[in-house]
Amino acid sequence: MPVPTDWIEHRRHDRELVGWIRPARDDEGDGDFVVVDLLGRERTDAVDWLTAEEALEELGIGYLADPYELLLDDGRWLRVRITEVSTDEIRVKRDDWGAIDIPLLEYTVPFPIPHTLRIVDPAAPAEPLWS
Repeated sequence: MPVPTDWIEHRRHDRELVGWIRPARDDEGDGDFVVVDLLGRERTDAVDWLTAEEALEELGIGYLADPYELLLDDGRWLRVRITEVSTDEIRVKRDDWGAIDIPLLEYTVPFPIPHTLRIVDPAAPAEPLWS
């Protein structure tokens, strides 16, 4: 999905893209803007411009390094790591915990992040799922 033309890029001081600020719709409250992260998720309610910028600066890009889970066709959730993000697609690979003796499994999901890719529940056991 191409980014809508009314989304405004926000870059940190080193020019790294950290997300977008989009105009709020009339039904979203009193603020003028909504923060959208690099995965296409809305991260604030409607806020003013300064609050939106501050929210993106605070958010950063660290969440891209978090473990995620991908819903496989057979209904199992596979622990994955994000390897690439663009407004065309999100690429992930099976979380291999640094093992070099297993095959690389990569998957592509659409942007914005679909419900089939979610952040790992911290209470879930962190066990590798080797196929």
